[in-house]
This record gives sequence, C-alpha cells and structure tokens, in this order.
Amino acid sequence: MTDNNYDTLLSSISKIGILEMDEIHNIKTYFQPITVSRNTILEEQDKIPNCLYFVVSGFMRLFYYDDNGEEQTTFLCAENGFIASFSALINQTKANENVECVTDCTVLKVSYADTKTLIEKSERFKTFSVTMFEKAMHSNLLRANDLANLNAEQRYQKMIEQQPHFVQNIPLQYIASYLGIKPQSLSRIRKQIIK
Repeated sequence: MTDNNYDTLLSSISKIGILEMDEIHNIKTYFQPITVSRNTILEEQDKIPNCLYFVVSGFMRLFYYDDNGEEQTTFLCAENGFIASFSALINQTKANENVECVTDCTVLKVSYADTKTLIEKSERFKTFSVTMFEKAMHSNLLRANDLANLNAEQRYQKMIEQQPHFVQNIPLQYIASYLGIKPQSLSRIRKQIIK
C-alpha cells in the first residue's frame, strides 16, 4: 500500500482546515489500508460494528436480510466515500445491516476506539466526522423521500443523472433493491429508457 491511498482522505479532511503534520501522522497511523475481495462482508448484521471504512477504490453497500430472507440494499458507496452502519457504530449497538464489498475494494479502516482518539486529538477531524455523519444521515433521508414521492422510473432516472457510476458498476439486483424496485421491473424500465 502506498501513501497515495491517504491522499483523497487527507484532501477531504483538509477542506475543514489545513491539517498539521501531527494530525496527518495520526490519521495515517489509525486508518489502516486493506484490500478486500468482492462479495466480502466486513461487518455483520446483529453484531456491534467495529470499524468505519473509507473507500479508496471500488464499490460497497449496506444491506440487511428481510423477514423472507431477501437482501435489501439500503446504502451504496463509491470511492472517496465513507461507509458503516452509522448509527449502530456511533451508539455501539447491534447493527441492522451488513457492510459488503460489491467489487474488489481498497479501503482505509479505522476502529471505533481509534476514531474517538482521533476526534479527541484533532478539532479538525472532529468537525470532519460530524459533517461526514450528517451527510450519511442526509443521504438516508433523501432516499426515503425519493421512495415516498417518486415512481420507479423517476428513481432510476435520478440515479442515472446523479450517480451514473453506480449504474455502471453495481449489479442490477442491488440497484433495484436500493431503489425499491423488483429486478424484473427495473429491467423493463431500462429497456424503455434505452429505446
């Protein structure tokens, strides 16, 4: 793993304010780079989450098993994004979701304990953490709003326009689940759009 894996993360945090050398050192110390194969589950439903993940490359998702044993995708994440079962991680309670690599991924992972240490040591990282968690919560609100107010075709069209990288890299069944559409219906919508 090279220092390049940290560049995007450090750049994102620096938007809050220029990082001091000791802050950069601490971030590189606590965020551990790992490569993970596709379909690997990093955190499991019904267990207390251990880590927060920053995606350097690849695509990840949150999903849970519903009462019928079907997978329901609730969050999609691309490079330069953070993923975790956020509220469960913050509160150290059992997660409702699994954290999975959809593709082969390179990620920087930081434990819950080390996240707290970084927050204590750096006001900038603290501010950044709050902003990042707020963005995750806002993303969930937007998705809930779209599910309530847009029809299936509108939801898919919005994803094509705003997040084309998801449509191009994530399997159809996960996209369908995230958008609250049956895979067969999404196939039909895609054919209509392509015409």
